Amino acid sequence: MTATNTAPFPVLTLDTAPAASKPALQKLQASVGMIPNLAAAMASSPALITAFVQTRAALETQGSFSAAEREVVSLANAVENGCDYCTAIHATFGLEAGLSPAVIDRLRARGSPEDRRLAALARTARQLLLTRGNLPADETAAFFAAGYTPAHLLELVARLALSVMANYSGHITDVAPDEAIRPQYRCA
Repeated sequence: MTATNTAPFPVLTLDTAPAASKPALQKLQASVGMIPNLAAAMASSPALITAFVQTRAALETQGSFSAAEREVVSLANAVENGCDYCTAIHATFGLEAGLSPAVIDRLRARGSPEDRRLAALARTARQLLLTRGNLPADETAAFFAAGYTPAHLLELVARLALSVMANYSGHITDVAPDEAIRPQYRCA
Protein backbone atom coordinates (compact mmCIF):
# COMPACT_ATOMS: atom_id res chain seq x y z
CA MET A 1 0.00 0.00 0.00
CA THR A 2 1.32 3.43 -0.87
CA ALA A 3 1.25 6.13 1.75
CA THR A 4 -1.14 8.97 1.05
CA ASN A 5 0.86 11.48 3.05
CA THR A 6 3.67 13.16 1.14
CA ALA A 7 5.36 14.77 4.15
CA PRO A 8 8.97 13.65 4.61
CA PHE A 9 9.61 11.17 7.38
CA PRO A 10 13.33 10.64 7.83
CA VAL A 11 14.77 7.34 8.93
CA LEU A 12 16.58 8.59 12.02
CA THR A 13 19.63 7.14 13.71
CA LEU A 14 20.76 7.21 17.31
CA ASP A 15 22.78 10.29 16.35
CA THR A 16 19.94 12.15 14.60
CA ALA A 17 16.90 11.13 16.66
CA PRO A 18 15.45 13.54 19.22
CA ALA A 19 17.07 13.05 22.62
CA ALA A 20 13.77 11.84 24.09
CA SER A 21 13.56 9.07 21.45
CA LYS A 22 17.07 7.69 21.97
CA PRO A 23 16.38 5.49 25.04
CA ALA A 24 13.51 3.75 23.22
CA LEU A 25 15.62 3.22 20.10
CA GLN A 26 18.49 1.84 22.18
CA LYS A 27 16.12 -0.55 23.96
CA LEU A 28 14.67 -1.70 20.64
CA GLN A 29 18.13 -2.20 19.16
CA ALA A 30 19.15 -4.31 22.16
CA SER A 31 15.99 -6.37 21.89
CA VAL A 32 15.77 -6.86 18.11
CA GLY A 33 19.43 -6.54 17.17
CA MET A 34 18.78 -3.54 14.93
CA ILE A 35 16.67 -0.43 14.67
CA PRO A 36 14.10 -1.20 11.98
CA ASN A 37 13.54 1.63 9.48
CA LEU A 38 9.93 1.98 10.56
CA ALA A 39 10.91 2.44 14.22
CA ALA A 40 13.58 4.91 13.12
CA ALA A 41 10.90 6.94 11.32
CA MET A 42 8.50 6.62 14.27
CA ALA A 43 11.25 8.15 16.43
CA SER A 44 10.41 11.58 15.03
CA SER A 45 7.73 11.43 17.73
CA PRO A 46 9.31 10.59 21.08
CA ALA A 47 5.84 9.86 22.48
CA LEU A 48 5.06 7.34 19.73
CA ILE A 49 8.36 5.46 19.76
CA THR A 50 8.41 5.36 23.56
CA ALA A 51 4.83 4.07 23.74
CA PHE A 52 5.59 1.48 21.06
CA VAL A 53 8.79 0.19 22.67
CA GLN A 54 7.36 0.18 26.21
CA THR A 55 4.21 -1.64 25.10
CA ARG A 56 6.28 -4.13 23.12
CA ALA A 57 8.55 -4.74 26.13
CA ALA A 58 5.58 -5.23 28.48
CA LEU A 59 4.02 -7.76 26.11
CA GLU A 60 7.33 -9.60 25.65
CA THR A 61 8.05 -9.84 29.38
CA GLN A 62 4.56 -10.11 30.87
CA GLY A 63 2.61 -11.59 27.99
CA SER A 64 1.65 -15.22 27.69
CA PHE A 65 1.77 -15.77 23.93
CA SER A 66 4.68 -17.73 22.47
CA ALA A 67 6.96 -16.10 19.91
CA ALA A 68 5.13 -17.94 17.11
CA GLU A 69 1.74 -16.85 18.45
CA ARG A 70 2.91 -13.24 18.69
CA GLU A 71 3.98 -13.31 15.06
CA VAL A 72 0.71 -14.93 13.92
CA VAL A 73 -1.14 -12.02 15.53
CA SER A 74 1.20 -9.36 14.16
CA LEU A 75 1.23 -10.84 10.67
CA ALA A 76 -2.56 -11.26 10.53
CA ASN A 77 -2.94 -7.66 11.69
CA ALA A 78 -0.38 -6.29 9.22
CA VAL A 79 -2.11 -8.07 6.35
CA GLU A 80 -5.57 -6.85 7.41
CA ASN A 81 -4.28 -3.31 7.70
CA GLY A 82 -2.41 -3.53 4.38
CA CYS A 83 0.98 -2.56 5.78
CA ASP A 84 3.58 -4.01 3.40
CA TYR A 85 6.51 -3.08 5.65
CA CYS A 86 4.90 -4.67 8.74
CA THR A 87 3.87 -7.75 6.76
CA ALA A 88 7.49 -8.21 5.65
CA ILE A 89 9.01 -7.70 9.08
CA HIS A 90 6.54 -10.04 10.79
CA ALA A 91 6.95 -12.66 8.07
CA THR A 92 10.70 -12.47 8.77
CA PHE A 93 10.19 -12.63 12.54
CA GLY A 94 7.64 -15.43 12.07
CA LEU A 95 10.16 -17.56 10.22
CA GLU A 96 12.68 -16.88 13.01
CA ALA A 97 10.01 -17.91 15.56
CA GLY A 98 9.55 -21.26 13.84
CA LEU A 99 6.53 -20.64 11.62
CA SER A 100 6.83 -22.49 8.34
CA PRO A 101 6.88 -20.68 5.00
CA ALA A 102 3.52 -22.37 4.27
CA VAL A 103 1.96 -20.85 7.41
CA ILE A 104 3.39 -17.45 6.52
CA ASP A 105 1.95 -17.74 3.01
CA ARG A 106 -1.48 -18.75 4.35
CA LEU A 107 -1.54 -15.77 6.71
CA ARG A 108 -0.44 -13.44 3.92
CA ALA A 109 -3.38 -14.74 1.87
CA ARG A 110 -5.75 -14.08 4.82
CA GLY A 111 -5.98 -17.82 5.39
CA SER A 112 -5.36 -19.76 8.57
CA PRO A 113 -2.59 -22.01 9.80
CA GLU A 114 -3.45 -25.71 9.88
CA ASP A 115 -2.77 -25.78 13.61
CA ARG A 116 -6.18 -25.38 15.28
CA ARG A 117 -4.92 -23.14 18.07
CA LEU A 118 -2.98 -20.80 15.77
CA ALA A 119 -5.93 -20.72 13.35
CA ALA A 120 -8.25 -19.62 16.17
CA LEU A 121 -5.74 -16.95 17.20
CA ALA A 122 -5.41 -15.55 13.67
CA ARG A 123 -9.17 -15.61 13.11
CA THR A 124 -9.91 -13.91 16.43
CA ALA A 125 -7.26 -11.25 15.83
CA ARG A 126 -8.77 -10.48 12.43
CA GLN A 127 -12.29 -10.42 13.84
CA LEU A 128 -11.27 -8.02 16.61
CA LEU A 129 -9.92 -5.67 13.96
CA LEU A 130 -12.80 -6.01 11.54
CA THR A 131 -15.48 -5.62 14.23
CA ARG A 132 -13.59 -2.87 16.06
CA GLY A 133 -13.56 -4.99 19.20
CA ASN A 134 -17.18 -6.13 18.98
CA LEU A 135 -16.26 -9.80 18.84
CA PRO A 136 -19.25 -12.07 18.09
CA ALA A 137 -20.11 -14.56 20.85
CA ASP A 138 -19.42 -17.54 18.60
CA GLU A 139 -15.93 -16.21 17.81
CA THR A 140 -15.20 -15.73 21.52
CA ALA A 141 -16.42 -19.28 22.21
CA ALA A 142 -14.23 -20.69 19.41
CA PHE A 143 -11.21 -18.81 20.80
CA PHE A 144 -11.80 -20.31 24.25
CA ALA A 145 -12.46 -23.77 22.76
CA ALA A 146 -9.00 -23.61 21.17
CA GLY A 147 -7.51 -23.42 24.68
CA TYR A 148 -7.19 -19.69 25.14
CA THR A 149 -8.44 -17.88 28.24
CA PRO A 150 -10.11 -14.54 28.96
CA ALA A 151 -6.67 -13.20 29.90
CA HIS A 152 -5.39 -14.20 26.45
CA LEU A 153 -8.26 -12.35 24.80
CA LEU A 154 -7.48 -9.16 26.69
CA GLU A 155 -3.77 -9.54 25.96
CA LEU A 156 -4.70 -9.91 22.29
CA VAL A 157 -6.27 -6.44 22.45
CA ALA A 158 -2.95 -5.01 23.68
CA ARG A 159 -1.00 -6.88 21.00
CA LEU A 160 -3.31 -5.55 18.30
CA ALA A 161 -2.91 -2.01 19.64
CA LEU A 162 0.86 -2.42 19.38
CA SER A 163 0.56 -3.60 15.80
CA VAL A 164 -1.79 -0.78 14.87
CA MET A 165 0.79 1.76 16.05
CA ALA A 166 3.28 0.26 13.62
CA ASN A 167 0.81 -0.41 10.78
CA TYR A 168 -0.57 3.11 10.71
CA SER A 169 2.93 4.57 11.06
CA GLY A 170 3.99 2.37 8.15
CA HIS A 171 1.25 3.87 6.00
CA ILE A 172 2.09 7.44 7.00
CA THR A 173 5.87 7.18 6.67
CA ASP A 174 6.10 4.76 3.73
CA VAL A 175 9.67 3.85 4.68
CA ALA A 176 11.78 1.49 2.60
CA PRO A 177 12.22 -2.05 3.89
CA ASP A 178 15.39 -2.89 5.80
CA GLU A 179 17.86 -5.21 4.10
CA ALA A 180 17.03 -7.91 6.69
CA ILE A 181 13.34 -8.02 5.70
CA ARG A 182 13.71 -7.37 1.97
CA PRO A 183 13.33 -11.09 1.06
CA GLN A 184 9.84 -11.01 2.62
CA TYR A 185 8.82 -7.63 1.19
CA ARG A 186 6.08 -7.81 -1.43
CA CYS A 187 4.40 -4.53 -2.25
CA ALA A 188 0.65 -5.02 -2.71
